[in-house]
Amino acid sequence: MDPLVIMWICAVVVFVIIEAFTVQLVCIWFGVAALVTMVATLLGAPLWLQLTIFPVCTVLMLVFTRPIVKKLMGSKVTHTNADRILGMKAVVIQDVDNDSAEGQVTVMGQIWTARSLTGEVLPAASNVIVRSIEGVKVIVEKE
Repeated sequence: MDPLVIMWICAVVVFVIIEAFTVQLVCIWFGVAALVTMVATLLGAPLWLQLTIFPVCTVLMLVFTRPIVKKLMGSKVTHTNADRILGMKAVVIQDVDNDSAEGQVTVMGQIWTARSLTGEVLPAASNVIVRSIEGVKVIVEKE
């Protein structure tokens, strides 16, 4: 068997193995290009043509198929029940002070650790709006 065919087979295997470990759709395009180049080698393509086919095929695969595959495999946002408090009014039950890492609010009957969006101190009993959730903390701003 032609040593160049063996080289392209090895390239396909290596790129597929790397892709299996990364799952980032990076190496799979190189693997496909190596496979196309291997077929060209079996059909008698000279070395200069093989070295042209490989990068051209890789670029074409990236340009034409990667956006489609990324869209199809797009990360789905999993909404949780906590998302329902976004944009809701809350009441500060403990002064919210980012500098001292203190503060609590109550929203929909639940008590949350809170931080101020703007960094200003929000006194107890003031009304705020929940803007985001970061871990187990809500980020709030003055109403």
